Amino acid sequence: MIDLAPFAPRAEARWRPLSQLRWRSPAVWPRSWLADDRSLTRRLQAACGPGFRVHVLYQGWGRPASGEARLLGMRRGEAAILREVELCCGKAVWVFARTVMPARSLRGPLRRLARLGERPLGAVLFSHRAMRRGPAQTVRLLPRHALFQTATASLSRRPAELWGRRSLFFLSGRPLLVSEIFLPALFDVRTGSGDERDQG
Repeated sequence: MIDLAPFAPRAEARWRPLSQLRWRSPAVWPRSWLADDRSLTRRLQAACGPGFRVHVLYQGWGRPASGEARLLGMRRGEAAILREVELCCGKAVWVFARTVMPARSLRGPLRRLARLGERPLGAVLFSHRAMRRGPAQTVRLLPRHALFQTATASLSRRPAELWGRRSLFFLSGRPLLVSEIFLPALFDVRTGSGDERDQG
């Protein structure tokens, strides 16, 4: 019997195409992270150095949120593997990431995605020759949103809002959805690319 992980019964956030984001808004301070279509894993590793690590919060069978299921074209009641991790630099949690992998996508060689453990998913995605990435969507998360609650569960102090992005990835034509939520600690330090809050 499949043990389905519960999804918090709170409001789903509204995701928008990256092209609709108002870049001049002072509230959107992680703009360069939202718009970067390169590997987030590699960028974090470059910024953090040897202290970069992946902390797995959950990985197992479950049902995605309704908006996730629609984006993936999943049938009602169809199960997927849900993976929730924190991308950390030492003890600081920089990014919360949630991946939805429909069961039908985990066939053949792609079954290894279900056994990633603490290996970063991004390293696998961007090394796959047949990988294709769909257009990015962005989101402003508030405390009333389910994803905000999940992303900040381990934080001692929760911010007033968070910004994130998500994209469909296709490996050999099979979809999975990756959502990345940028946490305040990422912008509390200067990285190799400069202080993100000061960039235009």
